[in-house]
Amino acid sequence: RSPVPATSSLAVRMTDVATGLEFPWGLAFLPDGRMLVTERAGRVRVVASGSQVGEPPAGVPPVLYDDQGGLLDVALDPQFAKNRVVYLSYSEPGEGSGVAGTSVARAELGAKGLQNLRVIYRQRPKLKGSAHFGSRIVFRRDGTMFVTQGERFDYRDQAQDLMSGLGKIVRINKDGSVPRDNPLVGRKDALPHIWSYGHRNVQGAALHPETGQLWTIEHGARGGDELNHPEPGKNYGWPIIAYGMNYNRTPIGEGITAKAGMEQPVYYWDPVIAPSGLTFYTGDKFPSFKGGILISSLRGGFVHLTLKDGRVAQERRYLQKEAGRTRYVLQGPDGFLYLLIDNQKGRIVRVSPELKQHE
Repeated sequence: RSPVPATSSLAVRMTDVATGLEFPWGLAFLPDGRMLVTERAGRVRVVASGSQVGEPPAGVPPVLYDDQGGLLDVALDPQFAKNRVVYLSYSEPGEGSGVAGTSVARAELGAKGLQNLRVIYRQRPKLKGSAHFGSRIVFRRDGTMFVTQGERFDYRDQAQDLMSGLGKIVRINKDGSVPRDNPLVGRKDALPHIWSYGHRNVQGAALHPETGQLWTIEHGARGGDELNHPEPGKNYGWPIIAYGMNYNRTPIGEGITAKAGMEQPVYYWDPVIAPSGLTFYTGDKFPSFKGGILISSLRGGFVHLTLKDGRVAQERRYLQKEAGRTRYVLQGPDGFLYLLIDNQKGRIVRVSPELKQHE
């Protein structure tokens, strides 16, 4: 961790691509240039060029829309151009008032909405509460998919329980089945879906463009946001080790930051940035960002991390006041940045450099 950096200036033009979105959460670019956007209230929107927001397609699964719960990420199948399949992560209602769990469904995007919807993964157990669902969907190069999750806030100890889906990153096949080479396959004391465990609330995830390695970012409590590259079968420590403290300023667990058999983060923040999305920048529109990580912040704007030999060499912060609470930062097919602004009157903002860029 480095000292808190000052906000850097960035000579950019911020253009509203779409407005009137209620707490937008996930974004995926379609091959034809349109965008699929999720609204936490349980709607998928198709956004065409020229700020046109289409009526919500039918066929979205029911969600528990409460606090952090609702419709979360959207991802396209790697063969989307052929099969039109999309994946949604969301807080799926369970039996009883306020009971839910993170689930993933797949469906085909047709002219009349989502068709042939099928739930392929359900986090177990489903529990009462409206916080810490995760959840990003990331496709690995081998066609399997990672689903990031949270530990549902009130049930933090289950992040260490290998028979619970809480606080885990899972790896599944596109039909929801378990890849044979998952790290815990064959163990009677562990769920075979698990890729890594000991996570708090992972809301940002992306593959490194060169190595294909999964990188994630997760929310800490009062301090302790973490950047990781979760490796198979490894334990990332929550809630036994943490950089930070409880919201009431008491120690988390034993108040320790390291323990044998538990992984250290690549980087951490204290005070927190409230990280909500992660992207590797590979475009040419912002040369100084190339090869680095962009992280959207619910505290405002986004953070750029320069990597060197797998470590963070420099951190800079941008557009904290200009953008406000940002749920996701994504590189578009055009190389520009797209921000999801997270509020009741949410919007998608395209960030493009001025003719001359200053930092």
